[in-house]
Amino acid sequence: MARARGEGEGDALADVLSRLDRSYDFSAWHWQRETPPEYVCISAVLVQHTNWSNVEQAIERLRAAGAFSLDAIGRLPEKEVAELVRPAGTPAVKARRLRALACVAAEVGGLDALLALPTRGLRALLLATHGIGPETADAIVLNAAGRPVFQVDAYTVRIMRRLGLGPATNGYEAWQRWFEARIAPDAEAYRRWHGLLVLHGKQTCRPKPHCLSCPLLDLCETGKAPS
Repeated sequence: MARARGEGEGDALADVLSRLDRSYDFSAWHWQRETPPEYVCISAVLVQHTNWSNVEQAIERLRAAGAFSLDAIGRLPEKEVAELVRPAGTPAVKARRLRALACVAAEVGGLDALLALPTRGLRALLLATHGIGPETADAIVLNAAGRPVFQVDAYTVRIMRRLGLGPATNGYEAWQRWFEARIAPDAEAYRRWHGLLVLHGKQTCRPKPHCLSCPLLDLCETGKAPS
């Protein structure tokens, strides 16, 4: 198991992550080490601003149409892609983003060539792609390319802030640097910790949290505060 580095906040983070690992079934997380890169890339775009059940519906429609690859998506008209991914919401937006990602992959020689780029260059290229922000870029870099970059999202920030942990500011890069300074660089560890934080944020540490069932209650400044 990965250990957080240093003392103080690092030790507190290690305790948090260990408790989450004991409390949640990581096999329920949708991106595992063996998840095909094509699946990661497409689903990372589809999951923007929607839930996973909607993503699964869109994926099934793409598969049924023989279009579940970036190469196939890049060859389809945008309107046709939009109709296929409609269950994931904002279909025109996501179709445009998927086709933009497909175009970038094609320009460098295909998805394998894209994911083989050096980490910094891959991340920069993804961030320069239409509709790909830091969270989506890092989902691809971490889960499809297997590089040790920590993916940050709203669940992560909410949980850490309630625990009284985290950087002084809330910018994405500040949060990423904070985690990466405290957890030794390891892609599998980063994938696991991100997934566990999301599972905790969805099931327990919700906007209206279920504090009484929380494995972190005795560590949580918010949960222990008088209501």
